[in-house]
Amino acid sequence: MKKSIAVVLICLTCMIPAFSNGQKESAAKSYVFASDCTWPPLEFVDEHGEIVGFEIDLIKEFSAMTGIPMTSRNVAWDGIFAGLMNGMYDAVASGVSVTEERKATMDFSTPILLVTQSILSMSGETDQASIEDLAGKRVGVQIGTTGNFALEARTDLAIQVKAYDEIPLAVEDLINGTLDAVVCDSLIASDFVLSNENYKGKLEVTGTASSDIEEIAMCVKKGNTELLTIINDCIAKLQANGKMDELKAKWNLI
Repeated sequence: MKKSIAVVLICLTCMIPAFSNGQKESAAKSYVFASDCTWPPLEFVDEHGEIVGFEIDLIKEFSAMTGIPMTSRNVAWDGIFAGLMNGMYDAVASGVSVTEERKATMDFSTPILLVTQSILSMSGETDQASIEDLAGKRVGVQIGTTGNFALEARTDLAIQVKAYDEIPLAVEDLINGTLDAVVCDSLIASDFVLSNENYKGKLEVTGTASSDIEEIAMCVKKGNTELLTIINDCIAKLQANGKMDELKAKWNLI
């Protein structure tokens, strides 16, 4: 009898560390999302130095829904995908357009937004409604974006493309007269026109540089089905309970 009790106690003693290790492993699970925080209203740094925006709020909602710690890291756009491939973070949430080329090296979530490429001009400009109207003109873009690619593909128009690390830098040059237009995602362009007090009355969206409608989604390293499933499940729940529309309204995305 004593021998049996001793055996049971030994077994229980062996199980306790294993259970504890399981708890630690679960508690240690966390995810880091990279965002180029120069894209209001999707992600930007506010006057208090805090990272805020629509996608930042989505990440917070994901964390609250799953109980898994998820954080946002401010990363420059140039090289953001290389960092994902190298394991510097787990996902990218930065107004990423879904393209066939990108699908080769990363997996995309359910789309969270639809955008076009807008032409941002000085207020009163009436002759920049299409990409053809930008022929021979000085146009700012953010390097490595779909707007950048769209303009450079039109070699027949001889557009003087100037690529910037951040769209706000291009907008400043537009206002200062060193550019004729800026091409960027419609959501970003609308923010500068509708929401940014610094540019009120100075800018307007005069047209689109492409007729294509782009899907915006979050992305993970190809094959990371665990995190992708978590993201997609959370997006589905937020769409079903109305929270997705609530956040879009908060950031003037509806």
